[in-house]
Order: sequence, then structure tokens, then C-alpha cells
Amino acid sequence: MQNFGFVFPGQGSQKLGMLKGLAEQFPSILKTFDEASQYIGNDLWEISQQDFGNSLDQTHITQPVLVTASVAIWRLWSELGAPKPAILAGHSLGEYSALVCADVIRFKDAINLVRHRGEFMQEAVPSGTGAMAAIVGLDDYRIQEICDDVAQGEVVAAANFNSPGQTVIAGDAEAVKRAMEACKLAGAKRALPLKISVPSHCALMRPAADQLEELLGVVDFSVATIPVVQNVSAQIATDANEIKQNLLQQLYKPVLWVDSINLMHSAGIQMLVECGPGKVLCGLIKRIQPDMACFGSDDAQSFVQAKDEVMV
Repeated sequence: MQNFGFVFPGQGSQKLGMLKGLAEQFPSILKTFDEASQYIGNDLWEISQQDFGNSLDQTHITQPVLVTASVAIWRLWSELGAPKPAILAGHSLGEYSALVCADVIRFKDAINLVRHRGEFMQEAVPSGTGAMAAIVGLDDYRIQEICDDVAQGEVVAAANFNSPGQTVIAGDAEAVKRAMEACKLAGAKRALPLKISVPSHCALMRPAADQLEELLGVVDFSVATIPVVQNVSAQIATDANEIKQNLLQQLYKPVLWVDSINLMHSAGIQMLVECGPGKVLCGLIKRIQPDMACFGSDDAQSFVQAKDEVMV
């Protein structure tokens, strides 16, 4: 078994000009973007490179763009004959990328699902009424206690357990604001509002999950060719119905990223490749398991370095 895995980033990793250098050297990147653009009816490469309509940060566009970027890099990895990883995990939206690369769902189905997922999430909470914030330097249990204490009938809860000492909260805007202040009073080093259009991974997303369930019901799921660690359980699921239910719960339950990386580490994984734009996940992994190496892949130099490292 290979001693490396792949991790796939979620929303927030998009950036203007992503994968440009990689596409200039490897034409297959553009082929994957062209394929996804046909499925969705938008020119996703043009959006990712120029964004004339300021739509890159609109969640129903962001989500297909990020899945496409990750799948494009994955296909290039396979095209160049690099070895397959032993295990996969995706952060939030990135789980869909992981499931495509593990042959659980077809690329076309994933693009359709995440486009609608973004729409459902946006519809679930009117613009400006939800919020997310990163809490740095406070224990997870204390953050959850504070969220419970300040909720006052509204929704606020831990949404992403990203790394030791960094937890993201989500919910109603005013409740998140109260929780941020209370966390600072309790000793948090920082409480930073996040620039997001929807409060993901909290109870406000249940209506989105109800809508997504209908779409998931008609999508064929195959047996994974590579194990995928899912967000809500930090475990590997093999049953199609279980995978679907985990995807639905992922919308309104927290992302157990720390536990997911720890599971991979305990399975003997020594290296990870972040398959997608940026190195956000590599930064988190360094804090979760400092002895695990993590490599980016979104430019030609990083891609070649990652490929060389796993082939040693």
C-alpha cells in the first residue's frame, strides 16, 4: 500500500487565475474545465481566470469551479502515470471531489449536484442573516459551551474542527457575533468573521439537505476504488446509502477535519497531496500532525515536486 493520500480543498480556496500555469503546460486541464462548462452552461475556465461577472465567489459557481479544478489535477496525475494514493479525504465541498476521484460518483453528476447544492444553501438562509467566524486559541469544548450559552433561541454552533486551536462557528449572524465576543472574553486569541455567503455546517442548512436528498436519490453511487474518509464521521464508509446520508448530514453537521487527518495518520499515511488550488489544507495538516508532509499541486513546479516525492 502506498504511504500517501490525497486531500481536496473546499470553498474558500478559489482564487482568480487558479491553475493558469498548470494549464499552459498541460492541455488536459482545460479539457476538464471545458467538459464541466458544458454540463453547467457556464464557462468555468473564463470565470476562474477573469471573472468578468464577479461570480467566482457565488457559491453555486464556486462549488463547480473547485470540484472541476481538483478533478483536472487528479486526471493529470493519472495521465502522467503517477501512483494512486492509498486514501482520500475532502474538506466540506472537497468530499465531492474525493468521491469523483474514487469513482463513487461520475464527474457529470458531481458538477450537477454541487451546483444545486450551492443554490440550495443560498436559498436556505437569506443574504446577510447568517455568518461564520474562526475562533483561534480556545478549546473545542469551551467554544461549544459558549455557543450553547449565547444562542438565545437562535442557531450558533461549531461548524469546522479544522486544527488544534482553530475552530469555525456558524449560525445566525447576531448569535455568531455574540459568540465571537464571548469567546474573546473567555481567552480566545482571535475571533475573526469569515467572508462567506452562507453559514455552512449548522442547523440552518437542514432545508438545503432536504432539497439535496431528492437529487442524491437519483444519482448512481459505485463502490469506491480508493477509500474515502467522510467529514461527518471521520470514518471510511463503503455502503452507498451511508455515503449519501453522510453527504446530507455534512450540510448541517460539523466537519471533523482533525479526526479525519488523525485517522489517515494512524493508518500509516506519511505524505499528503492537496489536490486543488492553494495550500489551505496543508497549513491545517501541519498543525494537526506535524510529522506528515503535505505538498501542493496547483502549479507546475508544485505538481512535479509532489509527484517526485511520492515516487521516491
